[in-house]
Amino acid sequence: MAPPALLAKRRRAALRTAAFLSPWLIGSAVFFAYPLLSTAYFSFTRYDGFRPPAFNGTANWSYVFTDYPLFWPALRNTLWLVVVMVSCRVVFGLGVGLLVTKVKTGAGIFRTLFYLPYLAPPVAATLAFVFLLNPGTGPLDTLLDGAGLPAPGWFTDPGWSKPALTALAVWGVGDLMVIFMAALLDVPKEQYEAAELDGAGAWARFRHITLPNISPIVLFAVVTGVIQAMQYYTQPLVAGKAAAGVIGGSGQQFEPGYPDKSTLTLPQLVYNLGFQRFDYGAACVLALVLFALSMAFTALLMRRRGGLTGADA
Repeated sequence: MAPPALLAKRRRAALRTAAFLSPWLIGSAVFFAYPLLSTAYFSFTRYDGFRPPAFNGTANWSYVFTDYPLFWPALRNTLWLVVVMVSCRVVFGLGVGLLVTKVKTGAGIFRTLFYLPYLAPPVAATLAFVFLLNPGTGPLDTLLDGAGLPAPGWFTDPGWSKPALTALAVWGVGDLMVIFMAALLDVPKEQYEAAELDGAGAWARFRHITLPNISPIVLFAVVTGVIQAMQYYTQPLVAGKAAAGVIGGSGQQFEPGYPDKSTLTLPQLVYNLGFQRFDYGAACVLALVLFALSMAFTALLMRRRGGLTGADA
């Protein structure tokens, strides 16, 4: 058994450590643990925000997974956006970052031009895209018609609405460009010089030098992109409303997902169920599904980071 003096010293060290950690511990308990536990509790109750919650077992879970017709389309759309939109943003952001770092003249102008779209407010950017891609009257479709090329329906066509949202997300890729630029400029030039002396081509240098050095940044971009895609709410809702010609004020209900549920996402259902239909129990089920999916994707990416970037795990 340790001497009393040593035990007292260890106790003082533990208390000092807890004091330094207390801001994080309190913040995590108040803003993460308590909301998460409350969400789990309400998912097993019938609660409308006005009357006290009443326990109803797994009725909310059964309703969401078996009887709620919008859940599975929203889940498929959300997973599509996670896979396609996140991949496109990361690839395009890395490509733009590589391009700007290679520019010798006017690099500041290119950085500004590529970063400015990221500063556009989401609602304004989405409305501008809906106008630009408006079938028949939009400038892009007009150019395609003039060139004799087929003009897609974009936000009015279920087959093109998600690619149009992906184009909107790629247009605002300035945040990833800046992150990748910082990582690319930090790669040791000596490694490139040694590779060139060994006769390595551009692709070999990118694969064996650039990617391994920036692999933590690529992983960060993918993980944060997945979390953002899981919370994708404003752009698809605004695009669906604008394309449908719905201009609603406060209190007006609108079934999201136009056209034909193709822009429907899980966060939209959380808001629709919780704050428009006042079915907080079912909304909490959807929130827990989003949390579980985000954790699963993050854990998978963290375990497979070597295959993701070409670096050793």
